[in-house]
Amino acid sequence: MNDTVDLAPHDLRTLVAVAEEGGFSAAALRLGTTQSAVSHAVRGIERKLGVVLFERGRYGARPTAAGARAVAHARRVLRMLTVLVAETRSAEGNEVRGPLRIAAFRSAALHLLPPVLERLAARHPAIEPTVTVVREVGAGTAGEVVEGRADLGIATFGTSSPIPSQLVGDVLLEEPYSLVHPAGHPEPRSLPLVDWLENCSSYTRTWWAAQDWIPTATVRAEDDGAVLSMVGSGLGMGIMPALSLADVPSAVEITDLGPDRPTRQVGYVTTPELAASAAVRALVRELRGHVKPQVSGV
Repeated sequence: MNDTVDLAPHDLRTLVAVAEEGGFSAAALRLGTTQSAVSHAVRGIERKLGVVLFERGRYGARPTAAGARAVAHARRVLRMLTVLVAETRSAEGNEVRGPLRIAAFRSAALHLLPPVLERLAARHPAIEPTVTVVREVGAGTAGEVVEGRADLGIATFGTSSPIPSQLVGDVLLEEPYSLVHPAGHPEPRSLPLVDWLENCSSYTRTWWAAQDWIPTATVRAEDDGAVLSMVGSGLGMGIMPALSLADVPSAVEITDLGPDRPTRQVGYVTTPELAASAAVRALVRELRGHVKPQVSGV
């Protein structure tokens, strides 16, 4: 089979539209064309690639395994075309410009990114950042980058979901976990555990398993903010990372877990091609400049 396949940007946009809209009719509306034109285009792409990209059914079209991979690559190629245009147009004026898509888990979006984006805007006002909050479970923020939906992800490292090998990045900070409990409680370790799903993929399991005072979670919350609210209401105690404790209600008290406390590594991930783009480089510089003075104290 010939490995050289001639696919135009319109072909890539068609693949992405069908996958994201879930069918040929909806994709046609999005692209401003007809269903038959979209169907014909997809069949042509499948012939060129020699694989079936979508399972057709009465309820629409769903990507096959090959189709999902093709769509992810299509998003990333289309993104690089946008970068090409932005960086070519800004070359003469030496101004970094264009969209910058960031995926971050909730506490990073709330407490890490705002000052970083403020500094980025001051230095590079022509960059247009958008932030999508993604739960850091399963593929998490790194998955958004792999799938081509984000240029850079703020991710947790060293968890049960390793960073995909096709991405590049680095650790920015290592944050400790602390015990949080109702303020003034005489025996906080005797309380029920309040936890949330996202936390389970992040903390150090070896440390966790060795603590005979930590019960199985009896209260499950939607996110870390809900955990703090429940703890403040006296419903239990929690074990939470520093980024989640940047804005703690007065009814909640934080207690250090000692020198053997668990920690969590937080960093950034991106694709090799986007790592060389001016907007991503600018964001990484601001991230490093913001967290470097804080690493020991976070």
